[in-house]
Amino acid sequence: MTDEKDQVGFGFETRAIHAGQEPDPVTGAVIPPITLATTFAQDEVGKHGGFEYSRSGNPTRRALEVCVASLEGADFGSAFASGLAAEDAVLRGLLRAGDHLIIPDDAYGGTFRLVSQVLAESGVEWSAVDLTDSRALLAECRPSTKAIWVETPTNPMLTIIDIAAVAEFAHKNNARLIVDNTFATPYLQTPLALGADVVVHSSTKYIGGHSDVVGGFVATNDSEIGERIAFWQNAVGAVPSPFDCYLLLRGIKTLGVRMDRHCVNARAIAEMLNSHAAVDKVLWPGLPEHRGHDIAAQQMRGFGGMVSFIAAGGQDAALTLAARTKVFTLAESLGAVESLVEHPALMTHATTADSPLAVDTALIRLSVGIETTSDLVEDLRAALDSVL
Repeated sequence: MTDEKDQVGFGFETRAIHAGQEPDPVTGAVIPPITLATTFAQDEVGKHGGFEYSRSGNPTRRALEVCVASLEGADFGSAFASGLAAEDAVLRGLLRAGDHLIIPDDAYGGTFRLVSQVLAESGVEWSAVDLTDSRALLAECRPSTKAIWVETPTNPMLTIIDIAAVAEFAHKNNARLIVDNTFATPYLQTPLALGADVVVHSSTKYIGGHSDVVGGFVATNDSEIGERIAFWQNAVGAVPSPFDCYLLLRGIKTLGVRMDRHCVNARAIAEMLNSHAAVDKVLWPGLPEHRGHDIAAQQMRGFGGMVSFIAAGGQDAALTLAARTKVFTLAESLGAVESLVEHPALMTHATTADSPLAVDTALIRLSVGIETTSDLVEDLRAALDSVL
């Protein structure tokens, strides 16, 4: 549980730098030490200073948990070894055989795999729904529906879901709302303040921000859920190492300034794509013609650094241009300082092929980094020109 002083009174950037990260009381070091110890001395049997074994709790991990929870406006935060470990803890921790889960019809491929091939085997039922369509959501909701899973913006289609509206619907139907906030980050969007019950992150992405650490996070204000997730974290043991926690804390300190630059660069890229003959459609919520633009403008403080588009020449053109960029690196993952380009249908979302969540084979996803704006624009323009 986080301290109240880490929750209120300071701005985002101040909390990102200081929440959970007081100077070391012994040495005065302004950066919390990386505590590599697996076990901790006890004053007497059952009496210790808050830590006994590093799977159950570690000072460096505790600092990370306090910090990210503070940024999400949460009372409870638990760090995990990956984003999917965090998802697994939430879904298997809260759902039982016979329960029903609703997910977006354009959910992240890893989430789809977890739900359709892991949870389903344990008896959890699920449906993929267009969460922008209230009638479709109502039609799929059942007495056994216990949770609704939301990504907004979604990966890779950049669909915007009205968090407050879906939260109201979920609670009226005795279900919990879980929001994957990876794309937006707490700098741009705070789902708990909009009515969500749980927030999940792949902290590998923007929170870490440097493509050098894998992690996940769960935040909530519900004490029952918080205790359940903490129990699951300890019982299953999918925890990040102290060094991973240090890397995430280091990344968080610049999250605000990085997101500002990501958003600026993404706008420049989206506007260039929108006028290029090799592009059929641009998917970025900052464009006025994006169908979720108005909702994004209400619930987000910026439109993010992810941009997707449909290549006019189909899959062949998409594959060709993805291989011809020089500043954008052809690679999976996202949210780091360097710009990445990928082909979701054959890469991150290959597991959705031949399913209701299959993505267009002409789709390209860009994780727009923080390099010089003109370099990114011209690099992508040259690749697009080559397929005309």
